[in-house]
Amino acid sequence: MNPFLSKATLLALSIMSSTAMASHWSYEGEGSPEHWGALSEEYKTCQTGMNQSPINIDQSANAHLKPLKTHYTEGPITLINNGHTIQAALKSATADTIAIDGTPFTLQQFHFHAPSENTVHGKHYAMEMHLVHKDANGAIAVVAVMFDKGAANTELDKLWATMPEQTGQDANVTSQMDLNALLPKNKRFWRFSGSLTTPPCSEGVTWIVMKHPLTLSAAQLEKFSHTMHHDNNRPPQPLNGRVVVE
Repeated sequence: MNPFLSKATLLALSIMSSTAMASHWSYEGEGSPEHWGALSEEYKTCQTGMNQSPINIDQSANAHLKPLKTHYTEGPITLINNGHTIQAALKSATADTIAIDGTPFTLQQFHFHAPSENTVHGKHYAMEMHLVHKDANGAIAVVAVMFDKGAANTELDKLWATMPEQTGQDANVTSQMDLNALLPKNKRFWRFSGSLTTPPCSEGVTWIVMKHPLTLSAAQLEKFSHTMHHDNNRPPQPLNGRVVVE
């Protein structure tokens, strides 16, 4: 620190530093999920929102939803360790799509949480993958796929082989992978209206949670958990009268 800085400058630097630290969110300690809404004005929806995600899926109404139709033709090219998750970036911004109520949504990225964020009848799965999509108007739809501990997942192996271990690192995915293989063959799902599960917790997100889980091995789960150093799931949020349909 420069000894000739004025007291006013030192105070300003101290305030800036404190503000930066206060707005930093995480999954542990003072930045943990229960504090997100108080960390920054931008994050207040995390505390005040009435349609927050994730949720516990316990009851659902039968709306005769058709199985999800996906059009995934290209896999990821880069994995990023952003300190909160391992996130995959795609080859192009237009190739991989789904359709919801006739509206096309384009896959933007996908990432992982362990244990799962959404629960089913109070059960956490070992891991949950979120495939984040946007439509032409910027509306967001997330497809969630659950993973139970069991047989090793060969497509995950192709990602995990180059998993960046340090926060801020990225790595090229060297093996061509089939993104469709990271979806269950039976594409029945639950659907509800929710939010982003990380700050700023923006609402108006369409959630599609696949009913049938995939598997990953104990070793695959351990590699992810070891890289993250902590659980990276937000606890389930109140339904506040929302209805889950299937």
